[in-house]
Formats: sequence, C-alpha cells, structure tokens
Amino acid sequence: MTTFDAPDGTRLACHHVGAQGEPLVVLPGGPMHAAAYLGDLGGLSAYHPLALPDPRGTGDSAVPADPATYRCDRQVGDVEALRIHLGLERMNLAAHSAGATLALLYAARHPERVGRLVLIAPSPRPVGLEITDADRREVAELRRDEPWFPEAFAAFERIWAGGATPEDWAAIAPFTYGRDAAARARRAREVNRHHPQAAAGYYADGAFAPEAVRSALGRLRVPVLLIAGEFDVGLPPARAGGYAELFPQAEFAVQRGGGHFPWLDDPAWLSQRIAAFLR
Repeated sequence: MTTFDAPDGTRLACHHVGAQGEPLVVLPGGPMHAAAYLGDLGGLSAYHPLALPDPRGTGDSAVPADPATYRCDRQVGDVEALRIHLGLERMNLAAHSAGATLALLYAARHPERVGRLVLIAPSPRPVGLEITDADRREVAELRRDEPWFPEAFAAFERIWAGGATPEDWAAIAPFTYGRDAAARARRAREVNRHHPQAAAGYYADGAFAPEAVRSALGRLRVPVLLIAGEFDVGLPPARAGGYAELFPQAEFAVQRGGGHFPWLDDPAWLSQRIAAFLR
C-alpha cells in the first residue's frame, strides 16, 4: 500500500497488486466501497498490475474534514492526484458500478490523461440512461428456475409498486449475482463495506449534468471496453449496448451467466477479456 495527498490535504491510500509495471487504476463502486471487495478482478493481476485506491473516508483512506467532498465530481481531483502519485503521463483506468461515474467525470475533465477505459457494469446515472422497471423485469424473469426466485421476485414487485420495505431491498440481493446467488447475497449482507455518510453524499445535487457528460464522452478519443452481465438488473445488456454507443471507440462485451460482479461469476473470462483489451 502507498499513500498520497488529495488536493484538500486528505490522506488517501492505494493498494497495489501484481507485478511491477504500469498499473491499471481501478475505481471501486458502491458508491464509496473500499477497494478490497474487488480482489484482483478475478486474477487480472496475473496479466497486469493493478492500483486499487480506497475512496476518501473508506478503507485505509482518511476521513475528509469537509463531508461535501464526498460528492463524486469533487473526487475528480483525488483521481488526478493518484495519477501524479503513480508518475503516469496517461493512465489506463477501470471502474466498477458507481465508480464508473467518477471515472467518466475524470475522463470528461482530463481526456488527455486517459489511455484506455474499462467500465464494468457501470452505473447509468452519469449519462442519464433510463433503466425501466420493464427492463429489470425482463432480466429478472431469466432467473425463474432458481430456488430463491419466488421470494426475491415478490420483493421486486413490491418495490416496483412503490411499497417497498428495507427487507424487500435485502430480499432482491440474489439478483445481483449470476452464480451461487443466494449464498453470495447472504455473505454480502454480513459485511458493511462502505461509509454511509460518504455513500449518501456521492450523488448529492449538482454533481453532474448528464447532457454535459454525454457530450464530453462523445469527444473522448480513447479505446473503451464496456462489460455487462447477462443477468445484471442494474444495467441490463439491452440497455448497456446503447451505453457503449455513446463512445466513439467502444467495445461491448456481455458475460454469459454473469451478474453485477463479473469477477465472481466467471473470473477467467473477465480477466482474460480485460487483459486482451489492455494489450
């Protein structure tokens, strides 16, 4: 692990996995999960060194003096400080889920500093991509033969109807995973990996304007790989393809049988697919 200072003086931590060399910087999702849940992205570190920063207020990074700095656009400076700390003129950047919001805001502000961009089950929020209940229902129905489906789908229907309880949100967790879904959902509930105040502030009002983000990405002349899971209700493949089309130079890949955490569902597929893209 190494540490570096953010522009506001907050001490931030970055974990390093794999051989020496120019790393792939990987921003965690959550929002505001510590990077530990990413592991080494299913063995990707065997092909490519990884730099895994803990966002401010999480993991081994310090809590900032000003909670307003948890807002995602205000963390763009943290990513730039990491690039400088790593001594990279341009960096290859990857991000998972909500971390993709920060990655896209960084790429929009510093396009000359991005070499290649990998988006793993990215959040649709920064580009204003609408995911409807019908989209999610279509993907959820693919899991009908799984033993946990009746309870989880009933909870989803209560959410769609607007009468959800906290228990309902917990009950739909198996839909997040492609394989061993129920067991992984139970394990995930046992560990609180994020800072609640940080997570609440990440998407605070004024963080970004989707139209402006889309416009900036349309001018981004770097190779992009967007990865979606076949069973991901957060970003169904039918909508993920349109997401990829926002970039001038994008590849789109769907992991068969995968959910929102593709390094858990088929680690070899994910690591080899990203390694090939980085080559």
